[in-house]
Amino acid sequence: MRILAIDYGKKRTGIAVTDPLQIIAHALETVETNVLMTYLEKYLTTEEVEEIVVGHPKHADNTDADIFPEIKNFVNKLKNKFPKIKYTFWDERFTSKMAAKVLIDAGYKKKDRQKKGNLDKIAATIILQEYLQSK
Repeated sequence: MRILAIDYGKKRTGIAVTDPLQIIAHALETVETNVLMTYLEKYLTTEEVEEIVVGHPKHADNTDADIFPEIKNFVNKLKNKFPKIKYTFWDERFTSKMAAKVLIDAGYKKKDRQKKGNLDKIAATIILQEYLQSK
């Protein structure tokens, strides 16, 4: 069964997933946040996911970012629809900066790096990879 990661944003949400053996994290998709629930409902009914890791945005002083109540509300709705899945919040500080560096190091052209969707799904992949390494 897979582990899925979510980098939730007000406009777009990056999604990453592991292989079934939970060894490798890879970018899955970036979706508009207003259709995120619909996307996940479809995905979770076709793929076996045992856990969802959700990015927990924090400020440098370790306080929650302003968007966190919205993220918790979304996760609670997801828990109600899929109660058998384990949900974990994971500190996502600096993942966007790390994702930007990954895109540069991978040789993405400036035009492709500016596509926010690329950044979001790479950030989700970093969240998932950090989580896997911690296990």
